Amino acid sequence: MEKLLWCFLIMISFSQAFGHEDMSKRAFVFPKESDTSYVSLTAESKKPLNAFTVCLHIFTALSTSRSFSIFSYATKKNSNDILIFWNKDKGYTFGVGGPEVQFKVLEIPEAPTHICASWESATGIVEFWVDGKPKVRKSLQKAYTVGTDASIILGQEQDSYGGNFDAKQSFVGDIGDVNMWDFVLSPEQINTVYVGGTLSPNVLNWQALRYKALGDVFIKSQLWS
Repeated sequence: MEKLLWCFLIMISFSQAFGHEDMSKRAFVFPKESDTSYVSLTAESKKPLNAFTVCLHIFTALSTSRSFSIFSYATKKNSNDILIFWNKDKGYTFGVGGPEVQFKVLEIPEAPTHICASWESATGIVEFWVDGKPKVRKSLQKAYTVGTDASIILGQEQDSYGGNFDAKQSFVGDIGDVNMWDFVLSPEQINTVYVGGTLSPNVLNWQALRYKALGDVFIKSQLWS
């Protein structure tokens, strides 16, 4: 029994040392504008992506003040292979492989907001969901493939692989429940995630997250249920 306990403690210490942990009911807090504070995420899957869905919660008061990055997925060939960005006075920007589409929204309410974005190579169809409600579908990058060895960053936009950040594009607020799948979730599955389900995400899993937090980033209890 003592040997089992010792092995368990070693495993826990090892996983924490590499930032691989259950983040349920917690959030990353970015309290101030910066070009040095961010979270780097490690994907569980190393395969190229011909489809994906990303879902997360954000809580910010920035939307009427300036633009900012929400989710930045860079590869060595393309610093904006996947980008979810807020453009002041324009709304949400969703990019795949460089080209982008806009989803017009005047502002993000000063309340926790749930976002899901999906794309598939076969049709180029993009879906964007805000608080469980879909925006009109758009088309982007049909037949494209998102690359491997990704640098996935929360809190900053990458203008080069893993860096070249701009403080005026940094996120200020809370980010949580970041999950990613290598397929397009159905409307029913999006609703399941929105109300708190998990659906076994296989690229990024908030309940078994591998990450590194750098600069002034803090882990606190979520301010949403």
